[in-house]
Amino acid sequence: MTIEERLERMENDRDIRDLKMRYLRACDAKDPEAMRGCFLPDAKILFDGFPPFDQRDTFIDIYTQMACVPGIFDIHQGGTGIIEFESPERATGWWPLYFHNINLEQKALTQMGVEYQDIYVKQNGRWQMAESRSTRKSCLIHSVDDAGQSSVQVMGEAPESFGG
Repeated sequence: MTIEERLERMENDRDIRDLKMRYLRACDAKDPEAMRGCFLPDAKILFDGFPPFDQRDTFIDIYTQMACVPGIFDIHQGGTGIIEFESPERATGWWPLYFHNINLEQKALTQMGVEYQDIYVKQNGRWQMAESRSTRKSCLIHSVDDAGQSSVQVMGEAPESFGG
């Protein structure tokens, strides 16, 4: 591999890392349009607890209904990912994620450990996600009573119907 090819690979690696963090920031900022820009139009989105999506707009619509409402506060904290290049225009990535959610309406606090596995494609000089999968690894859900006391409702694995 030439020095130019190595430099290009390093730049592509950085671009993919920035893409993933833009996505996570957009989730926390409740910014559906920024999220939309992170995915190809026909992206596959396969997250535990959700139906499979075969296009970004359907996923963004569900995200907007669930997360872009008053009283929902999220933190998506991504860890250091591993990027592997299949070609100069295609790569895969693995990311650990810590997810924290406060839901004022349901009076619930949720923490999850999640792993993402993504496929990235570079088109017209821009990296986007072609596929994103998430797998829940751990879950802790507290309910909070009117006095502000919390009690554990779920510890270990999340219920099948629980999104995240």
